[in-house]
Amino acid sequence: MPSSVDVTAIVPTLDEEEGIGLVIDELRANGVDKIVVVDGGSRDRTREIASSKGARVVMQEGRGKALAVKTGLRFVETPWVLVIDGDHTYDASYLGAMLSAAEGYDEVIGARLIGRENIPLLNRFGNWVITKTFNILFGTRLSDVCSGMYLVRADVLREVWFEGRSFSIEVEVAAHVASTSRRITEVPVRYRKRKGKPKLGMRHGLQIMLDAVRLAWRYNPTVVVFALGSVPLLPGVPILLWVFYEYVFRRVEHFVWAIISLQLVSVGFVSMLLAIVSLYLKRMEYRLTERIEKAVRQRPK
Repeated sequence: MPSSVDVTAIVPTLDEEEGIGLVIDELRANGVDKIVVVDGGSRDRTREIASSKGARVVMQEGRGKALAVKTGLRFVETPWVLVIDGDHTYDASYLGAMLSAAEGYDEVIGARLIGRENIPLLNRFGNWVITKTFNILFGTRLSDVCSGMYLVRADVLREVWFEGRSFSIEVEVAAHVASTSRRITEVPVRYRKRKGKPKLGMRHGLQIMLDAVRLAWRYNPTVVVFALGSVPLLPGVPILLWVFYEYVFRRVEHFVWAIISLQLVSVGFVSMLLAIVSLYLKRMEYRLTERIEKAVRQRPK
């Protein structure tokens, strides 16, 4: 089991003077001495406070949280990386639980299951939609894919392309792990009311959703193609129900609409079935790969 000495914390910041000092103190109290604060151009005292607390402060290359994590990764020499927001919303005391769960996994997500009332209602709903969509596309059973606190192996994080925009980095890292090793899990953590002004809006939520679909296209394009092919079900089913109602209750026949609706439903239904089959084939591939890797590891040398 890894320990806190095996961890470097990457803390992306942008105008977080109210929370960054508390985050650094909490990380040190939980045994993390290697702390890299990646600042995106704060106009307040964020950098000064972080530096006074003994953290390594670097200016990020480019803009957005994804590039902040990529910049911080250059200064990591430990086998594990803890990414945590600098607004003091995530409780670093849960690092011990995450380390305990890390054995045999490549990523441990700190799922915000305690203190969910501190997440704005709109953000909570958006996170639920994004997580459900992610679970469908990648065959996982996560409860909070957008969490800003996660523990990941440094070598695995270096494999990520960092193509996600802004706050999509959490989804991109999870998508990479879910599509390669499948060794991803989560532990419940406490979420607190943020210090300072919120930065995540509806626009960011929509962007994260689009990035999740884009990542699914990269790692499992067949599912996306067949999922799009099932779209004709949306107009086909209502039209077919209307034709049925007209014929049964009003004795009005709509032959042309009946043929059109049957065609739409047939194409959409077959595509939906193929999408489901593709998901199961992908999961079977993951299981077989995992068993092969396990057999190789257990093979006597």
